[in-house]
Amino acid sequence: MYVRRILTALLLATAALFATVPPAAGADTGLGGGTAAGGHTASAPRAAAPASFTIAGLDLHDAQIARFGDTYYMYGSMYGCGFEWYVKPTPWCGFGVSTASRPQGPWTPPRLLFDPTTVDPWTDNSWQDTCGASGQGCFNPRMIRRTGWGRDDGAFVLWFNSPRHYSLDGTHAYNAMGCASAAGPCGPAPVTDGFYRKPTLSVCKGNGDFGIIDSGTPGGHPAIVCTLPGSAQLNIEELDAWGSGGTGVGVRKVAGLKKIEGPGGYWDPVQRLYVLTYADPACGYCTGTPIGYATAPSLYSGWAAPDNLGWNAPAFGRRIFNGNSCGGQPRTVTVLDGQPWQIIDLWLGTRNEAAAATHLVPLAYKPAPGIAGDGRLWRPPLRLDC
Repeated sequence: MYVRRILTALLLATAALFATVPPAAGADTGLGGGTAAGGHTASAPRAAAPASFTIAGLDLHDAQIARFGDTYYMYGSMYGCGFEWYVKPTPWCGFGVSTASRPQGPWTPPRLLFDPTTVDPWTDNSWQDTCGASGQGCFNPRMIRRTGWGRDDGAFVLWFNSPRHYSLDGTHAYNAMGCASAAGPCGPAPVTDGFYRKPTLSVCKGNGDFGIIDSGTPGGHPAIVCTLPGSAQLNIEELDAWGSGGTGVGVRKVAGLKKIEGPGGYWDPVQRLYVLTYADPACGYCTGTPIGYATAPSLYSGWAAPDNLGWNAPAFGRRIFNGNSCGGQPRTVTVLDGQPWQIIDLWLGTRNEAAAATHLVPLAYKPAPGIAGDGRLWRPPLRLDC
């Protein structure tokens, strides 16, 4: 009897001891619903950062990807008909669009946004002549939708550049077309809701790559960010209520940048900053171009890129955040479901790039500590996890 009492006491003490030990992290408590003892809800696991991905086998280049409704649209220049840059004359293949239910695809075969043989209203010749006869091409199809700003009527407007317009008479190279839907067709009547307009621009009066940046202000108009010829400085101009021209509000010589291309940007609502990226320096069909950045608290003022100090120091020493852009060339930035993505063309380095792939890398801005000359480690606030 005495031994039995001792054993019973030991068992009760052991049970009491284990009752006071908390469960190990991640252990199943048996209470269900993800709750721990005491009724406190367990912390949900932090969402993993999205992974980079490549879109291959799709003849769409210097591309933009956008979501309208439940569908993703990829717009780009086509090369499959035999276009060769700066070969005179060369066939111009036009701009295509593909659709998918997710950015990673699968994507539908591209279809034309407008027929390359139709008339270019600015020259009264065909777009085939404008974009192919001189070999200069036409590039950078960018689709925007008038929703939440301007006329707020849900209409679609396609922007693109035609370098030959500039070489013919010095006018800027940009064009705007009204479209029947996000998948086209685009252009003047008889296209439903269609039009052609040579945009009225006073700040972006140049000839070069461009991107579209959405405003971070509710109801604010988007803006065109454009490179200029020669020194290839960067300018930004607000779009009008129709989204087919400029208002004259803008900024010139953004961050003092020169000889860059492939611009794109986005508003970071957490850091309260506009973030701009670009190929630095400009380089046609390069298979590894450095990528730089600049930031501003306002779309039309305060733009700055990091300084670099020292005797004969290269100006881009700190503004470059990746030395080869994952082996390609940065083209623009697209924001999908709140996540900004850097779009990179994985060029082959040839005059015909039909087989080149497109790579997307998620962007996240984390402020860098310190300034140039403080003797501390420099970690750029952006990175490309290829």
